[in-house]
Amino acid sequence: MKVIQLSDPHLMAPGGRLYGSDPLARLDACLADIGKNHADAELVVISGDLTNDGERAAYAALKERLAAFVPPCRLMLGNHDDRALFFEMFPQAAAEGGFVQSVFDGSQGRLILLDTLDSGHVEGRLCQARLDWLDQRLQEARDRSVLLFMHHPPFRIQIPVLDEVRLAGADIFHDVLSRHGNVRHIFAGHVHRLIAGSWRGIPVSTLRSTNHQTALDFSESWSLGHEPPAYAVVFIDADGVVVHFHDLPLAGGI
Repeated sequence: MKVIQLSDPHLMAPGGRLYGSDPLARLDACLADIGKNHADAELVVISGDLTNDGERAAYAALKERLAAFVPPCRLMLGNHDDRALFFEMFPQAAAEGGFVQSVFDGSQGRLILLDTLDSGHVEGRLCQARLDWLDQRLQEARDRSVLLFMHHPPFRIQIPVLDEVRLAGADIFHDVLSRHGNVRHIFAGHVHRLIAGSWRGIPVSTLRSTNHQTALDFSESWSLGHEPPAYAVVFIDADGVVVHFHDLPLAGGI
């Protein structure tokens, strides 16, 4: 089973630039590369911060791009997104209880996509309704492997400014996961860095943005990184989960 993850496009209105680059042009390059090399993916997941400012024009541009995109794609929300406007622009988006979250049962396991957006806050949060929904979906999976996608990581990455805005209530979240024991990997965005490790025994990974990156800076301040965009190619089979990180080559000017 092949799954593609890309994250944090931070789209602006067409023509807008962010940290010196064009987020829409960079997303176009990423989608073209995936379409060329991974059209056989069972699912492509864009794990939040679809836009930088929740602009209608940015969502419209994303909708236009995905209309011609070949692999099936699921969208998630991050703290830079506007849930109400997203539902208006993507009325067909998977929703449970008013949240942008869904299940995808693939050939080698169940993918659960969580909505961690807490409107008005940079940190993420799962209210009781979302925790209950997750509990039910994990129970349904039983002994099937579960791959969990969420914008905000529940774990520290040892960059203080980002650890302050990770998922709040991580202990309660972990209590839900530990009742079932079937989550094989947690995939997150938000931090704009390639990170792999484990959290309380569960393998985890995070991903660079398709636009701008966080520098490898463990001080108390955030600084801009200059690494290329990347996406993840995930293979899942009976033996395990393997995540390849692919740096995206870019032409000048984007």
